[in-house]
Amino acid sequence: MTSSLRAGVVIPTVAALKVAISLSGLPDLLRNDHQLSSPLTSFSQLQEGLYLFKHGIDPYSGGTFRHSPLLLALFSSVLPTSTLFAAVFWALSDAVAAWALVEIWRARQNVSSSTRDGLVALGYLANPYTILPSLALSTSTLENTLLLLAVMFAAQKKAAPSLLSLAFLSHLAPPAILIFPPLALLLLTDPHSHLASPQKLSLNKRRIFPLVLEFLIYAGALTFASTLVAGSWNWIPQTWGTWLTLPDLTPNPGLWWYFFTEMFDHFRPFFLMVFSMHLVIYVAPLCIKFQHDPLFALFILTGVLGIFKAYPTLSDPGLFLSMTAAFPEIFPYLRHPIVTSLLHLHAALLLPLFHHLWLTQGTGNANFFYASTLVFACANGAAVMDSLWAGMRIAIGKNTEDYGIVQE
Repeated sequence: MTSSLRAGVVIPTVAALKVAISLSGLPDLLRNDHQLSSPLTSFSQLQEGLYLFKHGIDPYSGGTFRHSPLLLALFSSVLPTSTLFAAVFWALSDAVAAWALVEIWRARQNVSSSTRDGLVALGYLANPYTILPSLALSTSTLENTLLLLAVMFAAQKKAAPSLLSLAFLSHLAPPAILIFPPLALLLLTDPHSHLASPQKLSLNKRRIFPLVLEFLIYAGALTFASTLVAGSWNWIPQTWGTWLTLPDLTPNPGLWWYFFTEMFDHFRPFFLMVFSMHLVIYVAPLCIKFQHDPLFALFILTGVLGIFKAYPTLSDPGLFLSMTAAFPEIFPYLRHPIVTSLLHLHAALLLPLFHHLWLTQGTGNANFFYASTLVFACANGAAVMDSLWAGMRIAIGKNTEDYGIVQE
């Protein structure tokens, strides 16, 4: 492997290239694209909230600002919001995310470095689903970085920074709290691949309680800090409550917005409960099935959240697709990789086309764009199912090889 594909060269090179592209004016064209940023991740809305906050006006009183008070505190006191700094900061965030993914790969392979490090980094940095939201300055890029950092620290057995990263991420995107069970299992086991030798996990449940307590302490401290920044508890229904009540039906690549646009008001609470609980039901089965390999369970759960969360952007499924680079053992066992790739190619063409026809040209309607999001959901679902199938087939394939059995 040439030195040009080493992570230490690839990551800063691509980061510098992203800064150059960001300063070209392209982000101004992407910033308000509904596929790349949602009302909860839009940089434009963050700037509006910062303007109100700096002028002594409660940004949460208007019912349109959805960002965490933690972002208000960071960008109003520590981090400036100039065009140059934003370009550099988001590029650095991508670089840190790619580095974290490389470290996850190394921990899983139990090596200090490998010839695949650069390819793993490119799996994140060269993914169009992560590049475009980053250029649009969507805060979903920061969320991806926090998630990868939490997983990286867990794989390295560093409980405090891992749980703190997850607590911070949960404040920005509450559905991320569902990652806690497999993350806790990862902290108590090892990150190495055990898909070929599934065994029941012998775990002392008393070891989990300190992790739960530590996470709650971090989450409580961040909640208290957020309340001090906001000056009241009004930020909670405007941020966390948005994920449960879905007050903003701005189009996005997800499955919620169109369904609730057409929903009768008296059915709305029931289906909000159904859609919210639908995310929760995947956690226990995945943790139980892959208790011998919690890192793989976390990987699959990331893909599920990318499909079914209330306000997704392209970066959510993009993170899952990028993480596949850290699990090369599943590649030979993927069932329909060509079909899944073609579905993603099809969706990648339909999404911007139908979005443009509906919202720019005015020659279509909401059904156009929602049809493309359904194709996108099918592509993401196919990727998750393929990976899940491969993870379960590895053990069978290994056993047949050991006994000299030829698979048809």
